[in-house]
Amino acid sequence: MSLTRRDFAAKSAITGAGVALAGSVGALATAPNALAATENETESEAAHGHGGVGYGPLLPDPDGILALPAGFKYRVITYSGRTKLESGEFTPSNHDGTSTFDGPRGATLLVNNHELAGPRANWKYPVPLTEGLVYDPAAAGGCTVVEVRPGGHVAEWVGIAGTATNCAGGNTPWGTWLTCEETEDKAGTNGFTKDHGYVFEVDPEDRRANRDPEPVKALGRYAHEAVVVDPKRGHLYLTEDASNPNGLLYRWTPPEHFRHGRGRLRTLAADAGTLQAFKCFDSGGQFVDDLSRATKIGTVYGVDWADVPDRDARTTSVRKQFTTGQVTRARKLEGMWWGDGGVYIVSSYARAESPVQHDGSVWFYDPKRRTLTLKVRIGVNPDPSVEGNFDGPDNITVSPYGGLVIAEDGEGLQHLFGATDSGRTYPIARNELNAGTEEAPEYSEFTGVTFSPDGRTLYANIQTPGIMLAITGPWKRQRRG
Repeated sequence: MSLTRRDFAAKSAITGAGVALAGSVGALATAPNALAATENETESEAAHGHGGVGYGPLLPDPDGILALPAGFKYRVITYSGRTKLESGEFTPSNHDGTSTFDGPRGATLLVNNHELAGPRANWKYPVPLTEGLVYDPAAAGGCTVVEVRPGGHVAEWVGIAGTATNCAGGNTPWGTWLTCEETEDKAGTNGFTKDHGYVFEVDPEDRRANRDPEPVKALGRYAHEAVVVDPKRGHLYLTEDASNPNGLLYRWTPPEHFRHGRGRLRTLAADAGTLQAFKCFDSGGQFVDDLSRATKIGTVYGVDWADVPDRDARTTSVRKQFTTGQVTRARKLEGMWWGDGGVYIVSSYARAESPVQHDGSVWFYDPKRRTLTLKVRIGVNPDPSVEGNFDGPDNITVSPYGGLVIAEDGEGLQHLFGATDSGRTYPIARNELNAGTEEAPEYSEFTGVTFSPDGRTLYANIQTPGIMLAITGPWKRQRRG
C-alpha cells in the first residue's frame, strides 16, 4: 500500500517533522570540531585527546602509509603488484567495496572488489581470467576472496573475473557478497563482449558456486554503487552513482513466494519481482526533487516508490526514463549499510549539478515507517588540505562501538572517520601514501571499510594502488557527547 502525501502530512502534524528515529546511531549531525572537549571530559582527558569522543590525534607513520591514534597499529593484508594470489598472479589493483565473513577454523574471509573500468589492456594488474569464473574476457574487473587465518597467514584467490568497474556492493544475510558494476557499457563498448551494469553474487566459502557467473538482471542495469538486503522483508535497496541527471535510490521487491538463499538470486528471470525508484515528499506534502534540498539535521521525508519502466535499459538509461516530478534524485549516491532496522545511505557530495551544494550527507531509511531522515550533513569544506576537516563520505559501516565509520573520498587529505550517536565526528586514520609530489600531494580515497565478524579488526582499503589494511587497537564504546 502506498504511503500518500496526505498520510505523511497528517503523521508529521502529530509527531513533528524533525523527530529523530529510534536506533543506536540516533540523531547524527555534523561536527567539524572532532576532538573538542565536552562537559563530561576531565581537563586531562581533553588535553590528551583521549576522553569523550574518538581516540586522540593521528600520529605520523614512519612507513608513510597510515597515520593512526596512539595505541593503534595496522597490517598490510594485500598490496597490488606485491602480494600474490594462490595461482601466482599479482593481487589486482584498485581495491573498493569489501565485506567480511566467518571462515573455516577461525579464519576471516573478505570479498574485495576491484574497480577496473574500460579495456582490459589499460590495466597492469587486472583480475586474472581464472577458468570457469569469467563473465566477459574483455573486462578487467571482478572480485578476489582473501582469507586471513589465525596466526597471520593470508591467502587470496579469484571470486569472479571479467566484470567491469566493480565499485561497492553489499553482503547478504545468507553469507554471500553482491558485487556491483558502476557502468552502463554495452557489448561493443571498450571491446566488451557482453553488456555490463549488473549485480553479481559471489560466495566466499564455496568456490564451485561462483562458476559460470551470470548477472542478476532482475536488479536492473545501471551505474550500480551499493546494495543492502532487508533481512525481514526481503527487499533489496540499491544506490546509483550517476549524473546528468543525478542518480536514484532503488528498491527491488522479490516475487511472491520467492525465498532468499545462497545462489537463488541468479535463478530469477530478468523481469522477476518489481524494481522501483524512490520519490520523496516533505511534511507539507510537497514533492522533493533532490535530496540536497535538505539543509537541517533531522529533516524527515516520506517515501513512495515508482516502477521502473525498462530495468535493462535497452534504449534509455534507467534514471532517464523518469520525467520531472516522478522521482527524487541525489548526486553521488554511494555506500549503504543495514543497521538499526533500516538502511544508512550516503550522498557523497553535491555540486553545480544539484540544487544545493554540500560536501556529504548520510540518510537513514526506515522501511517500517517509510521515512527518510537526514542524519549527517557536511558543509562545503573550505580547505581540504587542512587536517581536521572531512568531506566526501563514501563507503560506510555501522560500528560495533556505536555510530558509524565512514571512508572519505574527497579532496585533499583522506581519512577514515567516525560519527557518534550525537553527531560528533573524529578521525580514525589518515592516508599518508602520497601519489603526487611534495609540492602538490595527492592521496587516494579510502574504500571497503568493514569490521571483522568479532568486531576486533577494522579492515579498509587504499584504493590506489590497491592496499588492504587491517587496523587493530583499543577500540571503545563512543560517548554520545
